[in-house]
Amino acid sequence: MNHPSSPHIELTEDGSLTLFAPSFGEHYHSTHGAVQESLHIYIGMALAERLRATRGEGTPLRLFEVGFGTGLNALLTYQMAEAERIPIHYYSIEKFPIEPDVYEALHYEGVTGPLDSAEALHTLHSAPWGKAVQLSPFFTLEKIRGDLTECSFPEGLSVIYYDAFSPDSQPELWTEELFARLFAASLPEAVLTTYCAKGEVRRRLQRAGFLVERLPGPPGKREVLRARVPAVR
Repeated sequence: MNHPSSPHIELTEDGSLTLFAPSFGEHYHSTHGAVQESLHIYIGMALAERLRATRGEGTPLRLFEVGFGTGLNALLTYQMAEAERIPIHYYSIEKFPIEPDVYEALHYEGVTGPLDSAEALHTLHSAPWGKAVQLSPFFTLEKIRGDLTECSFPEGLSVIYYDAFSPDSQPELWTEELFARLFAASLPEAVLTTYCAKGEVRRRLQRAGFLVERLPGPPGKREVLRARVPAVR
């Protein structure tokens, strides 16, 4: 099934692009800056920290993203995997993949890293769904087309990007039950980050077993959440 209403492209304040989804009444990224939001919440607060902790282990870091969307989080992660030369297996679930005419119009020339961002973004979007595709010795992409509430989660997760539309738009994706399932699928000291800092979301994460902290957000966002799996459960 395609997205119920085709999203359209908008420019954000840091010069990077995002999409607006009319069906949900929301943007895929912050209008204050799409790239700076992703770098702050997902790359800086989660991925960079776990890469430092797992450096030298040799086993690919297993990362699960809720909401493939524009592919921006995947692109930035791909860039970092190549720059740090640390293998990452990147799982991402999306119920409503954007169409080629939309993703082919996206571009992130300002994204820094060892890869050509336009070429890498096209590779990420055109990769087949439902299979693991090794794009380089350091990055394997596995896109899952489906509903988060119905899918089986990958095991042994070290990082989770929780980037679904807001609880107001998709309350079924922010339940304690889902968080508990993710907790069970995660390794000790795994990190989950999300832009959503609502008190009830924080409490649900805590009840699911995570240790949760509020941290300063990117421009335009006062606070965001980082949740950790305890080292000893």
